[in-house]
Formats: sequence, structure tokens, C-alpha cells
Amino acid sequence: MESPHGAAVTAEDFGLKGPRGWVFRGVGIDAAPGSLIALEGPSGSGRTCLLLALTGRMKPSEGRAEIGGHSLPKKMTAVRRIAALGHVPGVNDLDEALTVAEQLREGAMLQRRYEGPVRALFRPRGERRAATATRIEEALAAAGLDLATLPKGPRTSVRDLERLEAVRLSVAIALLGGPRLLALDDTDLKLSTAERAELWALLRSIADRGTTVLAVCDEAPEGVLVLRTVATAVEPTAVPSTEAKASPAPAVRSGGGAEHAITWGAKPESKPEPTDEPEPEAEPEPGAEPEAEAEPDTGEDGDTATTDKDTAATGNEPATTTDDDTKGTDDALAEARRA
Repeated sequence: MESPHGAAVTAEDFGLKGPRGWVFRGVGIDAAPGSLIALEGPSGSGRTCLLLALTGRMKPSEGRAEIGGHSLPKKMTAVRRIAALGHVPGVNDLDEALTVAEQLREGAMLQRRYEGPVRALFRPRGERRAATATRIEEALAAAGLDLATLPKGPRTSVRDLERLEAVRLSVAIALLGGPRLLALDDTDLKLSTAERAELWALLRSIADRGTTVLAVCDEAPEGVLVLRTVATAVEPTAVPSTEAKASPAPAVRSGGGAEHAITWGAKPESKPEPTDEPEPEAEPEPGAEPEAEAEPDTGEDGDTATTDKDTAATGNEPATTTDDDTKGTDDALAEARRA
């Protein structure tokens, strides 16, 4: 499938602040058009939010970036027009109730209606169908998905696809509009070593055709441009003011490419732990009747109810995390779904 010239990706002191602190900051990158870029880092290090920010789906809080000549955050709409998302969990999941053919037709219809030229809507119906079929075939070939190899061919349910087949389908749908930048998340989730190598070979072939590719992973292969995210815990007493910027720690890895540290913001202060020492009882007044001892509050199973105390996180993880991102970015992800 022929694709337009890829988009150059540059960023300097790029950062995003969520309701609970900094998701990432101090990010810098300079990638030429047609590059294969790996956003490498552990789950919860802000890598998904960085991917969404670089594709115009999240508004950055500081710094600057330029995608294909369009600056962020001023030209977010223009960036979204040239950047397509592959599979990003929670943002554009495939519909498991559809068949593969239905999912492809839906993707083509949405792309034509919202991203294609308006004049295309006024073409004869037969001409539109033929053009759509051609685009789907080219996208499937570029994504390496042969419908004939599926259990029921095009009528195979999306829920019955293997993980790698589902990723190829999401890539094919993203390529329907001929994007200049292709971005996808969790490229190595639930894939074997051989399947990961197969997927990276696919992404490399797409980049070789001219489309810039941005992929999130736990560990990038050799020979790609690497932008590494690191979730670093910061003690509250050592956190700089909101105007100050965390200093990135660039390093050179053997695969070529640069790594940039992304530092999390402050963690909430710890509340004092409860002690086991009982409080001194007040002396009863003369002549007063002694009060009956209160019964402990118990649950249905007889266990005594207790009150949880909030504590601060330690180590290299934020205070509360999920599998893919910290709880501090939930509101930002919700904004990305509405974009």
C-alpha cells in the first residue's frame, strides 16, 4: 500500500501533568520521516500517555513538539489528521461483536466520512464501493493479514482472532487513511518471542514504505530509535516547584537511539501509622453510673471491621498503579477517548 511521506517527530522538554501530578516531563526526541521509534519502558511509566500526546490526542502541559510540521499543542487537530492509531487499549479497541469484514468496512466508512475529502461522498455508489474494496485490500497486504488463512475467512469473529492477528487487523484499519504517522500500544503484550519478532518486522516494513511508526513496548529490538520512559519515585521533600523541570538523563544504548528519563511528580505525604497503645481512660465522676462497654463493630462473617489508612508508595512505582498506566492518568485517558 502506497503511503505518503512520513512525518518527522521532534520534541523538547515535552511534559504532561495530570490531576495527580506529572505523568511525564523533560522528554526530547528528534526523528526523521520514516523512522521506526520504540517507546520503551515499564508499565505505568507514562508511555501510553506520551504516545497519545505525540499523536495529538492529549494536550501537553509544557515544552514543545512538532509532528510533520504541525506544532503541539497549537495544531492538535492537524496532527490527528496525519497520525493514525493502531490498537491502544481503552481508546480504540476492536469490536468483538463484529466479524473481520464488518470491522474493516466500519473502519473504511468512518475514515471516509470524517477524514477523507468531502467530494468523495458524492461519487456514485458503485465507484465508492470499488474504491473502498481496493483500499481494504491494500491495507490488509501492508499489515500482512491474509483473510483466507482465518478459520472462517472474512466472516471470522473478531473475538476468535489470535493476538497477533488482532494487532494486524488494527494496523490494517489504521492504514486505510494513508497516515503519515502510525502509533500503536503494547506491541509485545501476550506475544511469544517469535511473534514479537514477526510484529517488529511488519512495523519495519511499514516504516520502509515511508510511514513513521511509533510503538510502545517493554523491550525494543536492536536497530530502532529508542525513547525510554522511566517512572522514578521522588521524595516529597526533594520535589522542585511546579515551574522547575526535571532533568532528563540521556544515555546511548547499543541499538542506536537515545534514552530519556521521565520523572513522576510528588507522592502524597504519608499519614501517621496508628499505634497499639490504648489511650488513657478518663476518671469517672463521683456518683456517676459506669457506662456499659461498647461492642466491637463486626461484619457479617464475624470479623472486626477496621479502617484502612492511606500510605505513600515507595520504590519505583507511583502511589497507585494499574497494569498499563497509573491511576494518575485515568482522567487524561478519558479525555483522549473523547478526542
